[in-house]
Amino acid sequence: MSKLNNPLELYKLLPKSNCKLCGVATCLAFAAEVIKGQKRLDECPHLESQIIEEFDGKIIRQATPEEQLKLILVPLKKEIATMDLSASVKRLGATLSGDKLIIKCLGKDFTVDSKGNIISDCHINEWVTVPLLNYIISSAGNDPSGKWVPFRELSNETIWNSYFEHKFEKPLKQLTDVYPDLIEDIIFIFSGKPVENRFSYDISLVLKPLPKVPMLICYTKPQEDLESKLNVFFDTTAEDNLNIDSIYRLCVGLLMMFQKITSKHIKA
Repeated sequence: MSKLNNPLELYKLLPKSNCKLCGVATCLAFAAEVIKGQKRLDECPHLESQIIEEFDGKIIRQATPEEQLKLILVPLKKEIATMDLSASVKRLGATLSGDKLIIKCLGKDFTVDSKGNIISDCHINEWVTVPLLNYIISSAGNDPSGKWVPFRELSNETIWNSYFEHKFEKPLKQLTDVYPDLIEDIIFIFSGKPVENRFSYDISLVLKPLPKVPMLICYTKPQEDLESKLNVFFDTTAEDNLNIDSIYRLCVGLLMMFQKITSKHIKA
């Protein structure tokens, strides 16, 4: 065994007792945490020092999603450097300041220079910057149709549907349940606009994560024995202006922003 880059391979070295003394529920979960770099091999109290010394240097840690996104940014910035940004203003629904693009993202100005560097007063993370650069590069510039569809109708790839539901819709619903003022904060901080009640929801609001990629968030409050309901819809033109994986990543980035807002309120 020259290298360890798989949790199952690492699991073979562990006692398989699920003692939880490492702080993780099972030995397999501990193995996965070690591969991710979130745990060290010597945190297992049952491993002999000889085994730790032999295998610790052979573990290949998996890159985190954020690290992977940073790598994706490199070729995107190179492509931005080949573009005439001034010729893209109308297509993107942006404005120009000198040789820099200014794009509204959630009501905030994001400035992009000719090298693909992004500046904003708003919190920036890779989950937002990668979709933003992809939008600049590949958006067809189609104006929204005003017709809304769920995420699953944008793509035939089941894996993205599952990611979207479990990594965005469900966590956003749970966050809204715990922090009912979130909807009002989104409207106030991110220039969301309440719209006519749709599909029998209590609240419906439109956000513009990007100028030509609007999204509709619909929420129904919990009542007695009925749990809350939250669904997110996109304009039918969404995938013309942003590829499906970037739409998913953008939503995850938005969720991180929303979580940051609620955590500040809770601490206060």
